Amino acid sequence: MKIQIINGPNLNLLGKREPEKYGSLSFEDCLTGLKTKYPGIGFDYFQSNVEGELINKIHDVGFTYDGIILNPGGYTHTSVSLADAVASVKTPVIEVHITNIAAREEFRHISIVGKYCAGSILGFGLDGYRLAVEAITEIKKQSEKAG
Repeated sequence: MKIQIINGPNLNLLGKREPEKYGSLSFEDCLTGLKTKYPGIGFDYFQSNVEGELINKIHDVGFTYDGIILNPGGYTHTSVSLADAVASVKTPVIEVHITNIAAREEFRHISIVGKYCAGSILGFGLDGYRLAVEAITEIKKQSEKAG
């Protein structure tokens, strides 16, 4: 099983940026934890602050990987192009947000991207990535059962 994790703008600053909201753990530490917990899954990680690079990565892996975990950051609320990229691929995408976007500023309440995802996980901190792995694993099992 292969899962691509894609993080959008400003998520390269996890562990440093607003630790009261996002925690003090870096994403690299989170990724190490996922690889330890799920040794049978191949994880690839990509982060960019550039919208087009995120779209290109979704296109690159969206027909060959078992799942994509996407935290689009601020593009969640603004990027029709990123939403279109998610809609255009066959690989199931799980949207993850470290904070609960519904409990934040009003402009953050709507996810343009989420409509095209298999599901969304909000507000569980970095543990949301683990929950997304569990969701992708379950989607894969159901797909194999369906045949």
